Order: sequence, then structure tokens, then C-alpha cells
Amino acid sequence: MKHFFKRHKAHHKSLLLLAGPMILSNITVPMLGLVDTAVIGHLGSAHYLAGIALGSAVISLLFWLAGFLRMSTTGLVAQAYGKHDHTLLAELLKRSLLLATAVALILIALSIPIQSLMAYLSNANEAVLEQANSYFSIRIFSAPAALCNLVLLGWMLGVHYGRGPFYLLLITNITNIVLDIYFVVFLDWGVAGAAWASLIADYIALGFALMLVTQLAKKQGVNLAVKAWLSVAKLLDLVSLNRDIFIRSLALQLCFSFMTFYGARIGETTLAANAVLLNFLMLVSFALDGIAYASEAKVGKAKGEHSSQHIQLWVKLSLFWGGLFALFYSLIFLLFGEAIIRLLTDVPEVISLATVYLPWVILLPIAAMGCFLFDGVFVGLTRAKDMRNTMLFSAVVGFFGLFWLVSSWQNHGLWFAMTSFMLMRGLTLWFRYRRIVNNQQLLE
Repeated sequence: MKHFFKRHKAHHKSLLLLAGPMILSNITVPMLGLVDTAVIGHLGSAHYLAGIALGSAVISLLFWLAGFLRMSTTGLVAQAYGKHDHTLLAELLKRSLLLATAVALILIALSIPIQSLMAYLSNANEAVLEQANSYFSIRIFSAPAALCNLVLLGWMLGVHYGRGPFYLLLITNITNIVLDIYFVVFLDWGVAGAAWASLIADYIALGFALMLVTQLAKKQGVNLAVKAWLSVAKLLDLVSLNRDIFIRSLALQLCFSFMTFYGARIGETTLAANAVLLNFLMLVSFALDGIAYASEAKVGKAKGEHSSQHIQLWVKLSLFWGGLFALFYSLIFLLFGEAIIRLLTDVPEVISLATVYLPWVILLPIAAMGCFLFDGVFVGLTRAKDMRNTMLFSAVVGFFGLFWLVSSWQNHGLWFAMTSFMLMRGLTLWFRYRRIVNNQQLLE
């Protein structure tokens, strides 16, 4: 290990310099949720908090599913960056922004049916739904900004500007927090105030991101006024790539949703305990997502340079650091897991039950490490079909299939299925990667 580190010291440093700002960006995200909860939680009634929780959960799901816009942009831009194709860099930015705007307008057009579905699936009471609809009906109009920000973030990451996404998320979250406090606490706008704060923050962030990208493009010698970017054939190729990543994301969300809803069927204490323990996975994602994002950019650039040797090097480096972080997390959860649970909740029965299932969470970072990092590798290679197929196989066999076999284990069965699912995602992507390498298809 020591020899491996010394031999590639410059590459290790390069990867971490790109991953570092992304890790810091990920850490800032929960701050916003904490502030939302704090300001709404002091309005004097539980239905305000329940309403914003429901409305923001639906918005978060929609915007999270649109994450394919960032992934595809990063992979394609990184490859163009590796080729030093400045014209393609400009074309990809414009096409991806056009697609993001189109998806955002579709979401706005479907807002009323989505609200009806939200009411049907949640079965919430009238007071909660009123607040949820108030939040959703305002926040949905931030979709054009939020989705375009995903593209701009992906473009900056693709050209290896790791600080850009960090600045972007910092501006978004700070603006949102300040406006949250002003609208809700001082102006007494309630849940609508929290929605307006998020909407305004998204558009301010969009203006900031456009300024960053314009300056970065000028610095890189990219002419954003390039013509002939609106090619129907190339737009369809972009839609096809994004479609496969979307299906992959939908299958992933389905597994997590099943865990939540089945946990609720077992009992409210189980549901609460699982919600607490899933926060551990969020902590893991801070570091592993940062390494994965860096891997997307590095692998994509290496493919653009037609260097299979560099692709394999970046994969090894990503796995090296991902493995270290995974072991670190497992050790922290082993030593301080119960203390972390007590920080997240003070309900005795939830603490007791969450502690019973803690061993699964201790195993999870090691089991999940491969899927986080190989997702980044395959995004960089723009092999979305492989991501889609391995995800569907892992969901059907590794999650639902295994849970069907051990469903009598109840919540232990759920955690066994989730751990197996994460492990199988990494293994199937690894097997697929080895086959691509052996068949000399890395540059295809």
C-alpha cells in the first residue's frame, strides 16, 4: 500500500483535491433540512411540520430523480474535456440546459396530478395536506432553476472545477437559511415562507452558477456562442443516455421506498428506528459520493484522452480511497454507533430498537463502497445501459428476491436485503467492468 501511495502521489493528490470540495458540499446539505425543521417546528402545531415534511419530500424525490441530468453532463463533458474539444463542451452545455428546462416544464405541467397522487399515497389529514400543497405549489416553480443548476454543477465537475459545485451549494444553502428565518420567523409567512425561501435561493444560485460557468468557459477558451448545437439526432442521444440513468435511479428509489413503507407496516417504532439508521447511510454518502464524483470526472477525462491505462489507474485510486473511508465509517459506527443514535433521537423505545439493528449499519459502508464508486466509474465511461441493467438485476434479485426468501425475519430481513442489494450493485458493476477491460472495450 505504501509503495502504491508513493508511486502515484500526484494522482492521489489530484483526486482528493477534486473530491474534497464535493465532500464539503455534501456536508452542507443537511444544514438546510435542520433549519427548515427548526423554524417550522416552532410555529405551534404539528401539522405545519408534517405538511412541510410531506411537500418537501415529494419535491426532493422529483429533483433527486432528475439527478440524471448532472450525471450525464459530467460524463460527457469530462470526455470532451479530455479530447480538448471546446466546441463540444459548449454544445453539451446548451443541449443539457435545454433538456433540463424541458423536464422542469413537464414537472410544472404535471404539478396538479402529482399533488393528487401525494394526497392519495400519504392519506394525510386535511390540515397536513393544506400545508403540503401550499409548499409544493410554490416550490415546484423552482424546477427550472434547480434542474439547470444540476447541469451547471455537472459541467463544472466535468472540467475538473471542484470548487465550483462547492460554491454553488454554499450560496444556495446560505441564501435559503437566511430567507427561511426572515420569511417564516419575522414575516410570519409559515410554510409558504419556507417554500419561497427555497425558490428564491434556487434562482439566485442559478444566476451565480451561470456567472461561474461563463467565467470558467472563457478561461478554458470555450466559446459559448457556438452555433449548430441544436441537433435533433444528438439531442435524442442525450435523451437516451438520460433515460437509462433515470430508470436506474427509479429502481434505486423503489428499494428505499419499499424499506420505508414495509417498516411502517411492521410498526411505527420500527419505522422510526429505520429512519434513524438510514441517516448513517447519509453520513457514508458524504465521503463516498465525493470520491465517486471525482472518479466520474477523472475517468471521463481519461476516456476522452483515449487512455485505458489512466482509466484503470483512476479506478484503482478511487477504490483505494473509497475502501479507506468505508473502513473508517465502519469503525466509527462500531465504536460510537449507539452514541450517534442517541444524538438523533431521545425516544427510549426507538433507541433500544435501533441498537438491535445497528450491526447491519456497521457492515453497510463496506458492502456499499463498491456501488458508490463504480457508479462514478460508469458515469465517467457514459455506460448508462450497464448502470441500468446491473441496478435492475440487483433490485429484483438482490433486494426483492432475497427479501421474499427471508421475509419471516421481518426488519432483520429488510436490512439483510438492503445490505445484499448494495453489495450486489457493486459486484455486478465490478464484474461488468472487468469484462469491459478484458474485452478491451474501455474506450468504446
